[in-house]
Amino acid sequence: MAAFASQAIEQGNRRYANAVMKAPILEREEEFELARRWREEDDEKALHKLIEAYARYVLKMAWKFRGYGLPVGDLVQEGNIGLMEAAQRFETTHNARFSTYASWWIMAAIQDHILRNTSIVRVATTPAQRRLFFNLRKVRAQIATGIDGELTDADRELVADKLQVKVSDVMRMEAHLGGPDNSLNASYGDEDDFEFQDALPDHGPNPEDITASHHDGKVRSAWVEDALETLSEREREIIVQRFLSEEKNTLSDIGETFGVSKERIRQIEAKALDKLKVALATHGDDAKAILDNDLVV
Repeated sequence: MAAFASQAIEQGNRRYANAVMKAPILEREEEFELARRWREEDDEKALHKLIEAYARYVLKMAWKFRGYGLPVGDLVQEGNIGLMEAAQRFETTHNARFSTYASWWIMAAIQDHILRNTSIVRVATTPAQRRLFFNLRKVRAQIATGIDGELTDADRELVADKLQVKVSDVMRMEAHLGGPDNSLNASYGDEDDFEFQDALPDHGPNPEDITASHHDGKVRSAWVEDALETLSEREREIIVQRFLSEEKNTLSDIGETFGVSKERIRQIEAKALDKLKVALATHGDDAKAILDNDLVV
């Protein structure tokens, strides 16, 4: 069934190609007149004739991009959409042939389709990356000096310079074009219970680091609580409002609370910090460093 469908599609493509190539090419004045009638009079017959005359450009360009793993028929359809968009936008006042103008729209439509459908991951989201995606194979064939046509580090630098991208971009695009997408849940190696995702590096903290950090945090909190006990009630309240509350208050705000000036609060804070430094010093240099981090615990 699948083979029959494939053969039928191929036959349809050939019939379409033969019909397209038989359409006559228009003279400059004729294509301008057809474009004008479509733009100004909504003459659909003029549009159809314009599209039929230049559908050969779509076929030629779609065939050029056949190496990206997508059906040529799909590329032709997308290219025809670009051709119709060109007909809609073409200005007869511009001193340019419609064929020249339309070729850019056809190429853009086909390239957009390729980028959307060759991978579930969008790898070419900027003009530079698009240029790299569609030119890497050709440039690699011209420059590669490695075994079996592979790029060496020096080759990648030449490619990056030629296409005005980063070497890291060249390496990522090489990997992307080197094979199809694979599911992270696909089996890896000889063991069925080992998946691709199991081989991904985890750059987060390991359980030992998490446990140590949690323990160190509790120890630092205990040091700070002990040190706060050496302060007077007012000093402790100022330190808490300045450094230990979620919304750290300014000297002016605290001064209004206590009915004193901002300068007076600054003096009390400085005295309290000196007391804390002495109290924390009894626990060693690690405890003293807490003050350098604004009492973050």
